[in-house]
Amino acid sequence: MATQEEFESAVAKSKTLSERPSNDVLLKLYALYKQASEGDVNTERPGGFDFKNIAKWDAWKKQEGKSQEEAREEYVQYVNQLVG
Repeated sequence: MATQEEFESAVAKSKTLSERPSNDVLLKLYALYKQASEGDVNTERPGGFDFKNIAKWDAWKKQEGKSQEEAREEYVQYVNQLVG
């Protein structure tokens, strides 16, 4: 499993990618980050025409039930694939 230091290093790496990732990649990174740092979604789903935040909330919700350790590990591996 990834340590907190490895996770924080991956977070820093994710901000220095040479190309802007696609929206799908960004949503996956966001969802894994939120699951790793906060656990299961803990807010109400945004309503109305707030499409960006609805998409982010939905992506995080899909990670529900995954432990913070699993999410941290998956985040680190995913960032390493993107950087690699």
